[in-house]
Amino acid sequence: MEGVLHSATESQPAPAERAGSAVAASAVPSVRWAVAAIVFAGACITAGILWDISWHATIGRDTFWTPAHMVIYLGGTLGGCLGGWLAFDATFLRREAWRDRSVGILGGRAPLGAMVAIWGAVAMLTSAPFDDWWHNAYGLDVKILSPPHSLLAAGMYGVVVGAVLLAAADRNRAAASGTRGVPSWLVVTALGIQLALASILITEVSYPNDQHTRLFYLASAAMYPTFLLAAAQYSPIRWAATRVALVYLLVTGMMVWLLPLFPAEPKLAPIYNPVTHLVPPPFPLLLVAPALAIDLLFLTLRNRRGWGWSAVRLLGATTLFCAVFLFVQWRFSAFLISPAADNAFFAGHGRFFGYMSRRDDWRGVFWHQDRAFAGAASVAWMWLIALGASLLGTGAGVFLSRIRR
Repeated sequence: MEGVLHSATESQPAPAERAGSAVAASAVPSVRWAVAAIVFAGACITAGILWDISWHATIGRDTFWTPAHMVIYLGGTLGGCLGGWLAFDATFLRREAWRDRSVGILGGRAPLGAMVAIWGAVAMLTSAPFDDWWHNAYGLDVKILSPPHSLLAAGMYGVVVGAVLLAAADRNRAAASGTRGVPSWLVVTALGIQLALASILITEVSYPNDQHTRLFYLASAAMYPTFLLAAAQYSPIRWAATRVALVYLLVTGMMVWLLPLFPAEPKLAPIYNPVTHLVPPPFPLLLVAPALAIDLLFLTLRNRRGWGWSAVRLLGATTLFCAVFLFVQWRFSAFLISPAADNAFFAGHGRFFGYMSRRDDWRGVFWHQDRAFAGAASVAWMWLIALGASLLGTGAGVFLSRIRR
């Protein structure tokens, strides 16, 4: 935990070292364009999967060649091709120039982010025929994470992680050498897209009607502190965790606001809810509230060093996440299931349910009240799980602040 809030710019090399680093960096063309393109590929994947979930909830199982699928695989193909080009350049064209900026695997060389993006693209493309066969053999998925979808999810996440690693490495190298690298906002954007994609994994327990259950808060504690603490620890820019949460809010919110603009109708029976437009995803979680609290803590203690202060930051951030997220989301979810949220902006009061959901009164009530989040035991478990996620996020932030290849 040592070194919280130490960004890559805080340990500047000597002038001679910086000059040498700048000369070495100039031997390899800038990869800013490749980083920006791979971040765009990650955005395509995240938007595409949200669109695909909406497509299934509105239209049902259609053809493999739906627009949503094409956007997903465009992102995967673009990320894989860009990673492949960087690998080809580092392995065959400018191997010596790339040596200090790449890792070697089985004789090939490439930046670590490019390697991860290539793996993710291969996994995504492998899952495509597998998924088509699965649907033809078994019909609709009972769960979001069927075997082919699990492989696809791992591949999509690989491309997005590759974008994060490439952006962080280029930014850190530029800061250390005094050259121009990718802007810090692009690193934050990549982290926000990563958070938005990861949040989809727990969609099935995150509907507003489920946001008073123990499972929702325990799953959220296991997921979100990792990303918020990683951003605050790495801190490529001030208020990094808040900015990452805002990117997540914007990416998911854009799908909430744009998808219902397109007319569509179900093609499969039974139809209990005759929707006429693409169904939006639920409104995104208000992660910006705990993110803001975590950033305030880190900024307040930014000049404190030592393992003791690192522990204070870790324990304080964990406690703030649990307290603020529980307070804000508990009340916001009550608004989302009420008639007051039945509008195009919040898409609440059941607007996010597809054609297979009945139009009953249960849309406006909380589900599974026998499993409600209540009592000291629920709070303790949430805090312990969030502590583990925060520790993982702290480690990830340290890694992101040090990566150069």
